[in-house]
Amino acid sequence: MDSSTLAQLVSPDGQKLLGLIPPYEEKQVLSLTARLREAGYSPELVAAALTQSRLRVKGEEKFGEFANNMVFTAAGLEQATRLSVAARHVQRLRKANSHHVIDLGCGIGADSLAFSGLGLRVTAIEQDPETAIAATANLHPFPEAAVIEADGRSVNLHGFGADAVWLDPARRTASGQRLKDPEEWQPKLSQALKLAHEFPAAGIKVAPGIAYEYLPEHAHVQWVSVNRELVEAVIWTGTAATTPGRSAVILKDGETITFEAEYGPPNVPIRAIKPRKLGPYLYEPDPAIIRAGGIERLADQLDLAPVSHGIAYLTGERVQSNLLSAFRVREVLPMDAKAVKKVLQRESIGQLEIKKRGTDVTPDDFRRKLGLKKRKGEAAVLILTPVAGRHRAILATRES
Repeated sequence: MDSSTLAQLVSPDGQKLLGLIPPYEEKQVLSLTARLREAGYSPELVAAALTQSRLRVKGEEKFGEFANNMVFTAAGLEQATRLSVAARHVQRLRKANSHHVIDLGCGIGADSLAFSGLGLRVTAIEQDPETAIAATANLHPFPEAAVIEADGRSVNLHGFGADAVWLDPARRTASGQRLKDPEEWQPKLSQALKLAHEFPAAGIKVAPGIAYEYLPEHAHVQWVSVNRELVEAVIWTGTAATTPGRSAVILKDGETITFEAEYGPPNVPIRAIKPRKLGPYLYEPDPAIIRAGGIERLADQLDLAPVSHGIAYLTGERVQSNLLSAFRVREVLPMDAKAVKKVLQRESIGQLEIKKRGTDVTPDDFRRKLGLKKRKGEAAVLILTPVAGRHRAILATRES
């Protein structure tokens, strides 16, 4: 879809066409296409409308019912911030006494939607013409929100009178490949940090797997998970940084938990924790806590310890915490498919979830070696991980 076609789609006639299309179902595409063509709509516009219908269904995961009235691009939706997460960004900027934020590289306007909807004035800047059209349409309900189609490097950002800036550097190549080196992002992380320090408050959305060595010394870096899925990390600077350090925000089933993982410079390595003999339970901390380097603090709070050096699985007695997933250990086996298969048959395991840490074995490969077939039976979890330095397969029951 090019920008001219998307422009037609957001016009009154295009919106009328979208209103004629029911929720996307692939089996209806051919008949619906023929009917709309007969009604006089061009092939390009019909194709664009059907694509938009499909993206809206997909967008419900991030935007809920709001997706039904939004305009998406495929790349824009994939990279967009979930609305529940964007609301957290607003809270942080409001606590920093920010009133007007520049959303530089705003994409389809996901963060700008939250900024505007929760009372901040927004100037959104997007270089890509097609994406800028989508952002303009999505921010239409907020007249005070301005969308500017421009290269942010050519704009006098200080001329807007904003007191905060939000940056989401492009972290993929044109072909969609992820760029691991922050100095290959657009803008480069060093450039984004330089710009951030020119405003009283700033947030830079970065890859969750970013190495600590790239983090600025006086920033606060926060990792965010949604229902146990790690979705982003943000470098906060200025008045939005509060205290330097690293933290995790966990969004699960409508609940929000903030876990302070580390105080002080966020670029310090994670300290090693002494392992402990595998106990009756094995625990997997929330991925935001793991990436924030909060294993030591969490283990200390709950009297847990790693099952092996450098492994994020913890062990100990029974504890209840919404900061981790709990597994009751049933049997510890060698990491050998034949041995594991015999035990699964003996225990009448019909559904098996396979997890792993600290091993090159992939769950899919190990599952193939097990030759599992769908059958009725008990559900269990197989955890492939070093235990006391030796690779093991732990048969367990998920408890939370």
